[in-house]
Amino acid sequence: MTITAIILVVITLIFSIIIHEVSHGLVADHLGDPTARLAGRLTLNPLPHIDPIGSVVIPALSFYFGGFIFGWAKPVPYNPYNLKNPKRDSVLVALAGPASNLILMTIFIVFYHLLPVNLFAFKSFLVFPIEINLILALFNLIPIPPLDGSRIFLNQMPIQTQIFLERYGLILVLAFLLFFGNWFFNFIQLIFRLIGV
Repeated sequence: MTITAIILVVITLIFSIIIHEVSHGLVADHLGDPTARLAGRLTLNPLPHIDPIGSVVIPALSFYFGGFIFGWAKPVPYNPYNLKNPKRDSVLVALAGPASNLILMTIFIVFYHLLPVNLFAFKSFLVFPIEINLILALFNLIPIPPLDGSRIFLNQMPIQTQIFLERYGLILVLAFLLFFGNWFFNFIQLIFRLIGV
């Protein structure tokens, strides 16, 4: 991967993650919880969203040792007890992040297919934001804390399973990447073929 491609991937990843996190806060604010807004997190400025470990150290190490970039931003704070309907609205807040990535992905896919063939070089750069947003959307739907899928599906699981997942969530996420990462990325490639990218 060239330096230009790496820079593009990093910028796209940061932008996509920020949109993801801000979407959580915007939906929460709309549903009655102003926590993210009062904390100054409803902004596209990357600085309030940067987690020193998850946004700098882990992405650098994962790229150096594995050739891919894995990381996270500071989660947008929210208080479910401020929501109008805490059980239902918590699911909507959780869904907002992956939904924002799917919307971004769709916008880039439309541009990709509208551009003429003679702009192939530019079209090829659009593959990065399409892939990154697809990965962010699907990966965050995995029902393991701290991923968004846990807030969507965890309440449907037995209480002992919930406690176990909450306790060992980050370890389980890393284990998923280790043992099922190839399967996950093969699934991403299958979707790519289906959408004609």
